[in-house]
Amino acid sequence: MINTSQRWKRVPALWALAGLLVAACGSTARENYYTLAPPPAALPAPNGTPVSIHIAPVLVPDSVDRSPMVLRTGVNEVAIDDMHRWVEPLKTAIPRALAGMLMKEMGTPRVLAGRVSSATPADFRIAIDVQRFESSITDGATLDAAWTITSAKGVVRTGRTLALEASPSKDHAGVAGAHRRALEALARDLAAAMR
Repeated sequence: MINTSQRWKRVPALWALAGLLVAACGSTARENYYTLAPPPAALPAPNGTPVSIHIAPVLVPDSVDRSPMVLRTGVNEVAIDDMHRWVEPLKTAIPRALAGMLMKEMGTPRVLAGRVSSATPADFRIAIDVQRFESSITDGATLDAAWTITSAKGVVRTGRTLALEASPSKDHAGVAGAHRRALEALARDLAAAMR
């Protein structure tokens, strides 16, 4: 039989244990968000009249077009990482990032992306179908994109860009950076075709 004084000695210990349990339940893991867009940079001064470019909505595989990062973990296995997310849908992020990159590559501020600008006259119209957008902590980023560029004169150029970029930091931020570099390779290919 426990007397009353022994019971009161245990109360502070029970309160401390209850406090620890509440604190453990109340703390949640922090979500991290990533972007494909490079940091803003000053545009080079255009020579003459700058060209205008319209990037149509980009096709992206449904398997990766989601907020959480989809990481390849095996030959036929992926993991959906809810704690590491893209800040916007890839169908929106890819053309937005490419627009900024093409402004720099082509030396023009007149690059628009998305449905809203589809009726705006443009010197070049770009359609992109992303075949693969794979992420891996160990291997980095794989981007495989087929593209078509149609000029205002009706000249059509098609091509494909396959970019494999390593993730030097071997973490989620490194994967996002690898995808940005892969998109920069795509932007260079598009700019070369338009020139």
